[in-house]
Amino acid sequence: MANRAYNFNPGPAALPLEVLERAQQKFVEFENSGMSLMEMSHRGAIYEKVHFETEALLRELMSIPEGYKVLFVQGGASTQFAMVPMNLLPPGKTASFVATGSWATKAIQEAKLFGETAIAASSEADAYKRIPAIGELEYPSDAAYLHITSNETIEGTQWAEYPDTGIVPLVADLSSDILCRPIDVSKFALIYAGAQKNLGPSGVTIVIVREDLIAKPSITVATMLRYDTHAKNDSLYNTPPSFAIYMVGEVLKWVKENGGAAGMEARNREKAELLYAAIDGSNGFYNGFADKGSRSIMNVTFTLGNKDLEGAFVKESETLGFSGLKGHRSVGGLRASIYNAVPLESVQALVAFMADFQRRNG
Repeated sequence: MANRAYNFNPGPAALPLEVLERAQQKFVEFENSGMSLMEMSHRGAIYEKVHFETEALLRELMSIPEGYKVLFVQGGASTQFAMVPMNLLPPGKTASFVATGSWATKAIQEAKLFGETAIAASSEADAYKRIPAIGELEYPSDAAYLHITSNETIEGTQWAEYPDTGIVPLVADLSSDILCRPIDVSKFALIYAGAQKNLGPSGVTIVIVREDLIAKPSITVATMLRYDTHAKNDSLYNTPPSFAIYMVGEVLKWVKENGGAAGMEARNREKAELLYAAIDGSNGFYNGFADKGSRSIMNVTFTLGNKDLEGAFVKESETLGFSGLKGHRSVGGLRASIYNAVPLESVQALVAFMADFQRRNG
């Protein structure tokens, strides 16, 4: 399709063209029902089939073991910042956090509203340019849980490997790198992820939680903010974001068709290596923000050696059909989000533009 933008938006983000086209074909009438999926009851057989097939696909692609529930909830990761401590942080216990950047900080601030928190490690002194080494983590053996942010979208850092926390439940925000590579789900007690970066459109949040942690909270929690509410009702306690869940299912089919999590990792590393090579090979015209050992394969953050040129870079890129390259307002600079659905051709086009911009302005 000739008029497709080079979409580097951080979320909502690029969706596979094939998925959009499939959804378009079924948008007005779904499965010979005489209506759109968005118009039908979530209690009906047609939608329930979509709902449970999506869950089954996620379980397959992430190799989710027995003993975990998959929940489809609403409110994004920002609501999970509160739901996790409301459900998992009892009085007298402490939740430990690894402070790695903007989103980890928000999770910490929200948890403080509900109980005691502690910092297991922090890279704040390094401007959040790196992920702390696993050996730096310090947390009590009786911590309620240890929380990490797997990928910091704004700073462009990512955990290369995850800590083995033993009896301490490991909780992770995987919003911006879920299914970008294979992971061992059994290492985690709870994973949450907004869908709008790697899994589908905005509107649905995935929660993967170990069943032994699903219980009535020790504090008073509103019904819709309790994991046991959603677990007991297969995420159908109230009307779910049905179209968003359908789209997640379609994206998961696309992931499976393209090699699963391992296929996504190969695809993503090729894109990231190409873009980082362009930055590192520019002789200081472009500079990567994150330390090389902590670089994300999802969000490539960089600056120009001459910061006065950044405005011109963004303006010219937009004229040529590039979208989303301006860095987050809190840190500035530039950022290319290269999630699963961003094609290699978009990254190749960006690298070519970067080379041309340097030639004309270097």
